[in-house]
Amino acid sequence: MYKENNKIDFSTRAKELFIDWLVISAYLVCLFIVCILFYKWVLKGIPAFTHIQSQIIAFVSSVLPIIFFFTYLDYNGGSIGKRKMGLKLAYKNKNYSSALVRNIIKFLPWQLGHMGTIRGMYTGFDTISIVLDILSVGLMLFLFFMGTMRNDRRHLGDLIAGTQVLVKK
Repeated sequence: MYKENNKIDFSTRAKELFIDWLVISAYLVCLFIVCILFYKWVLKGIPAFTHIQSQIIAFVSSVLPIIFFFTYLDYNGGSIGKRKMGLKLAYKNKNYSSALVRNIIKFLPWQLGHMGTIRGMYTGFDTISIVLDILSVGLMLFLFFMGTMRNDRRHLGDLIAGTQVLVKK
C-alpha cells in the first residue's frame, strides 16, 4: 500500500492544502456571521466570557467540527482539496478511528494556536501563551514539511494512523 517514493509534487500538495484552507475559512466566516447575528438579535450584545469559557467555545465551535468534517471526508476518500487535485487517502487498515487520529494530529497546531492566543488575550501574553503559540507554528511547519518533503509524503498523522496520500489512478 505505501509508496516509498510518492510522486506527488510540492505544488500539488500546496494547492490541495490551500483548497482545504478555503473550505475551513468559508466555515469560519459563516460561523462568525451566525455568532454576530445571535449576539445582536438574541443576546442584545456580546457577553463577557471567562478564559475557560472562551477556550471551550473556540474548541467546540471551530476545531471539533472541522476535525469531524475532515475525518468524515478522509474516511470517504479524501478532503475536498485532495479530490480537486486528483489525490486520495489510502489506509493500511481502513477504519474511522484511523481517519480521526490523523485529523486530530493534523489540526493539533490549530488548537494549540487557539489555546495560546486566547490565553494571551486574558493574561497579556504570558510565557505559557507564547510557548503555546510557538509550539503551534512549529508543529504546523513540521507537519507541512513532512507531508511535502518526505519521499513518501506522509506527515506524523499519517505515520500514526497508517495512512498515505496518493495520486488517484
